[in-house]
Amino acid sequence: MSELFNDPATWLPVVFAGLMGVSILVYVVLDGFDLGIGMLTPLVSVEERDRMIASIGPFWDANETWLVLAIGLLLVAFPAAHGTILTALYIPVAVMLIGLILRGVAFEFRVKAPAHNKYLWDWAFFIGSLVTALSQGFMLGLYIMGLEWTAMTVAFALLTALCTAAGYTFIGACWLIIKAEDVLQTKAVRWAMRSLWGLLAGFVMISAATPFVSERIFQKWFSVPEIILLAPLPITAFLVTCLLLWALRQLPDTQDRFRHVPFAGGTVLFTLAFLGLAYSFYPYVVPEQLTIYAAASAPESLMIILVGTAVVLPMIAAYTALAYVVFRGKARELRYD
Repeated sequence: MSELFNDPATWLPVVFAGLMGVSILVYVVLDGFDLGIGMLTPLVSVEERDRMIASIGPFWDANETWLVLAIGLLLVAFPAAHGTILTALYIPVAVMLIGLILRGVAFEFRVKAPAHNKYLWDWAFFIGSLVTALSQGFMLGLYIMGLEWTAMTVAFALLTALCTAAGYTFIGACWLIIKAEDVLQTKAVRWAMRSLWGLLAGFVMISAATPFVSERIFQKWFSVPEIILLAPLPITAFLVTCLLLWALRQLPDTQDRFRHVPFAGGTVLFTLAFLGLAYSFYPYVVPEQLTIYAAASAPESLMIILVGTAVVLPMIAAYTALAYVVFRGKARELRYD
């Protein structure tokens, strides 16, 4: 063990892979509910739409910081993997960026635009959120399939895109259960109940497909004792799903006692799925092509970057946490003054 920590070329790539993975997971949960709420906006009245957007107003741009951090870590820590991944995913990445830009512009302009043009920016906000979610799901599916563009892998990626959009819709509805009241909260419970099945379908589909991507992954999952040691993952996912279904059936209630349970349960499900994927593909950062050790920058460079990350990451976490503490409670009137 001491020899492991004495060799920076061994432990630094693992540290940066972990930091990158945590950044992606935090982004998926936090910006996931932003995107989910954006995709739900066409289902409500103008007044309810304002309340929905107010529920994410203080958070959405800070949530996107985690995506920037993850991509930045990929670039500086694993430059070879960065080039390979972004080259293979050039089109969906470009589409995602267009969606993010459209969503950001629409978020700011919808309140400042003349009343008769507001609906155009509302639709732009919805389209930007939908395009971003679908492109991220497509990238996930193609990554799982080894970044190969074939008819089968593209079909799988399209299904993953739809399930990812459903997952974001679910976590967005769960966030709205916390922030909304009365009729809007009731609608959010109904949306969460319906979109949960799309999220679970995505998890099942990815779980079923991933072991067959390569013989190596299949052996990691179904060899003994690995299959026994990994049993807590699907068992926990099943129990959390049962808890979610129970909690959603209790909502809304007059005392709002269970309003945090769906969001917490959804976060646990996303975390379990992330752990399963991380276990499957480790030590590869590009599936079956580049390991984290082969793709990593020089240990001297990684050490310098680690010092910078040790300063920047706590700051990002601190102001993110501060925003959620300051703006806790129910969403109120949307104001820009």
